[in-house]
Amino acid sequence: MMDLRPVGYVIGLLVVALGIAMLVPVMFDWRAGDGEWPVFLQISLLTSVTGGLVALACANGARGNMTLQQIFLLTVGVWVALPFFGALPFMAGATQASFTDAMFEAVSGMTTTGATVFTGLDDLPVGLNMWRMILHWLGGLGIVIVAMLFLPVMKVGGMQFFKSEGFDTLGKILPRAMDISAALIRIYVGMTVACALTFNAMGMNGTDALMHALSAVSTGGFSSYDASFATFSGPLEYACVFFMLAATLPFIRYVQILHGYYTPIWQDSQVRAYLRWNLYATFAIVAYDVWVDDAPILASFRESLFNVASSFSGTGFVSTDLSQWDTFPLLIIIIVGLIGGCTSSTGCSVKVFRYLILFEAVKVQIKRLRSPNAVIAVRYEGKVVTHDVLDSVILFFTMFLLTFGVLVVLLSLTGLDVRASITAAWTSIANVGPVFGAGVSPSGALTAFPDATKWIMIVGMLLGRLELLTVFVLFMPRFWMR
Repeated sequence: MMDLRPVGYVIGLLVVALGIAMLVPVMFDWRAGDGEWPVFLQISLLTSVTGGLVALACANGARGNMTLQQIFLLTVGVWVALPFFGALPFMAGATQASFTDAMFEAVSGMTTTGATVFTGLDDLPVGLNMWRMILHWLGGLGIVIVAMLFLPVMKVGGMQFFKSEGFDTLGKILPRAMDISAALIRIYVGMTVACALTFNAMGMNGTDALMHALSAVSTGGFSSYDASFATFSGPLEYACVFFMLAATLPFIRYVQILHGYYTPIWQDSQVRAYLRWNLYATFAIVAYDVWVDDAPILASFRESLFNVASSFSGTGFVSTDLSQWDTFPLLIIIIVGLIGGCTSSTGCSVKVFRYLILFEAVKVQIKRLRSPNAVIAVRYEGKVVTHDVLDSVILFFTMFLLTFGVLVVLLSLTGLDVRASITAAWTSIANVGPVFGAGVSPSGALTAFPDATKWIMIVGMLLGRLELLTVFVLFMPRFWMR
């Protein structure tokens, strides 16, 4: 029987950290005089004590190394346990949310999806809005560390290709996982501070700047306004685009930059393809707007660039009502959302790396059809892609499409129309944020959706954020027999 104590020990410590993080909304709410701070203080104490007791109970089983099964269970357990405790302020606070709505908001926050069930965000106590952003920020940091340290070892979706990169590429610079984690945290915090200072310098007040920086750098998409980023339309959109894109580039490249290695980020095929595809999608929408609707070029460029970058990165900020867009530009938004950002970043969805591998595999297969006797290997950045990696990537694409289809069917069975079912499945599994169709409020909130719909989306958000197979493998009896 598997020893669960190492898993419980780590989860307990993380729950304690979550409880401590609740003290930040306490300070903001106390300063604003909204009267919510006692609720956060009590829940912070409850969360910290509970996590501490779990950690103490499991401490005698904690050890340096975990088995593969324990790593999988820990990864999934963290993204279930933390949203559970993160939902408590929404239930006890001013929103008085039901358990379903509170869990939806917390899971949407931790998975950096950004879909919300709350309306009247402009009038929500500052502490609750801050807590929503903190959930984003913690989830974004967590997924970067998981993507860098866990997924390569777990061989999920071809991430084993980066197993050597995360450690060997840095050579003697960063030989240990803890060193890499510390470097990632410094970069993440530094990027957040830079984003907040930029937003503040460009016109946001201090609180708004911090909250939207937490949301932008984590590529989450929560806003403290019903109008989302349309509240700050103008030059701030360009600043937000910069940080959304920066947060979805491989963080390992930033670690290398910190140690004086500047060329790898420009040589990275993912980075070049990701930035190039963002421009392609933006120019396609601008060309359509100018040709069909005779839109002003500069205004169309700013609006298109912002919403393309937001969807591509999986952030989910909107600067306009996307549901009113024509079919062609809206289709582009949906397509780029299904691509996502780079690996080892806060980005969501399939990831650019897997598409590049898929394209290379298709090219090689075409060459083999032309020259059946030729020995041609699939290569990525000059390295041979092993069958193990290629099979994992193809399996991921297959599972992604199948899961997406199943989610669409299940959501339609709860009463959603076709448009809402497709976009709700899209926003869940790709962790993007917006949903279009009947039942969606003018502000984009999903308050009117049935509870069954919300739970299906919760499962979809967790599956998408944890790269599908991380969760599915737990239900395979053979996996536990290893």
